[in-house]
Amino acid sequence: MRSPNIILMMCDDLGYGDVGFNGNEIIKTPNLDKLASRGIRFTRFYAGGPVCSPTRGTCLTGRHYFRYGITHANRGHLPAQEMTLARMLKSFGYATGHFGKWHLGTLDPNYSGKPNRNPARNYAPPWERDYDASFATEYAVPTWDPAVGVQSGGRRSERPWASPYYENGKLSTENLKGCDSRVLMDRAIPFIEQTLEKGEPFFTTIWFHAPHTPVFAGPEYRKMYAEYSENEQHYYGCITAIDDQVGRLYHTLAAWGVSQNTMIWFCADNGPEGRTGQEGRNRGSTGGLRGRKRSLFDGGVGVPALLHWPGHADPGRVVEMPCSTLDYFPTIAETLQFEMPDNRPIDGISLLPTIEGDMTERPTPIPYRFNSGKNAMFHAPTIAMMDNRYKCLTNLSNDGSEDLCFDMIEDRAETINLADEQRERLGQTRKSLRQWLHSCKVSHKGGDYDEAFEPVAPFEDVTGDWLSRRNRN
Repeated sequence: MRSPNIILMMCDDLGYGDVGFNGNEIIKTPNLDKLASRGIRFTRFYAGGPVCSPTRGTCLTGRHYFRYGITHANRGHLPAQEMTLARMLKSFGYATGHFGKWHLGTLDPNYSGKPNRNPARNYAPPWERDYDASFATEYAVPTWDPAVGVQSGGRRSERPWASPYYENGKLSTENLKGCDSRVLMDRAIPFIEQTLEKGEPFFTTIWFHAPHTPVFAGPEYRKMYAEYSENEQHYYGCITAIDDQVGRLYHTLAAWGVSQNTMIWFCADNGPEGRTGQEGRNRGSTGGLRGRKRSLFDGGVGVPALLHWPGHADPGRVVEMPCSTLDYFPTIAETLQFEMPDNRPIDGISLLPTIEGDMTERPTPIPYRFNSGKNAMFHAPTIAMMDNRYKCLTNLSNDGSEDLCFDMIEDRAETINLADEQRERLGQTRKSLRQWLHSCKVSHKGGDYDEAFEPVAPFEDVTGDWLSRRNRN
């Protein structure tokens, strides 16, 4: 097999129901819909976590974020000791590039913009994590005029936005006006073209900021949704702006004659925002799934996803098997026949047999853990495990009073708790989760690395409950 070019595209806070290929009849996403129709559409694809930073770690490592301390947004950083997709692919001669939101560490050892974040301790920029080229922000930016600040109420400010772009390690000041999705694609496409000129394969992560707050759409995009409210215009418009850039990217690949040998993955990092927000523009749709961002219900972790890979991902195919961002790393590793240099635990699985049509059931379940307040999590418990049919959720309390179990085939909306009739299943799942958490704790202390390692923060032990208001981050 000729080494494919690889693109991981991801949106920020995009809901399962926010795209046409998942049934949205308002938001225009023709380019994404076309990629989905010409490849595989995943109906049960899951973000590795219910918030931004944790999922991004799973994308690059195939490992759960509790193994290396990125347990929440803006908490922890990607350790240099982790084997990432960028590091693996560089060993095969790939040029590597990252464009857009990073959120896996600070980009300046002397600055973060987050008052409680130690910029030096958490310094882990993409250019020190095996990316040859990068154009990145530490965390979210406005989706229009990304360098311009935003005041309360959504009004634009004269002050600059606190999360600046860094281009190849240097503060960026040029071409930062207008649509943020275009701004970052203006860097990604030249990187791809320069790599193709050299005859090298490329790997790139293109991580859009939209539709994460602050949500703004340009006049031409708002006009497309003139019959809707102002807030809806901004939200819908910034998603269509993403779609335009996806189309622009694909046309570039086609013009260079490499679209047939490029693996394009698309997903979101979690479900849609559940809070009203500064400007009231969080209009994301879960497509009827329960919960939203920060929840381990499917509305928080179920995301739209596709794979476009001509000759491998059959056009019009639908995969209903549960798949995860944890699976990116092992899938690409098997595609290139990469062998890990050690036996550190990998929490994802290779989807190559599924892509080839030989595997329709997931051989190992998807593990989850996220610590936050009960209301913030939409009352979902903090630990979960999901196999092909059932999702079990728990806090691992002594009495199990919070335990939930859902049949995800018959009850995707998670409305009927089967805990009483699935006590044996829940008991086995609780046992498996305790074993998995012990493995995560060993990893967190550096047990998977062959050198001394000091975690940024202690491992978060199980309390049997949600985080209280006073100790919630």
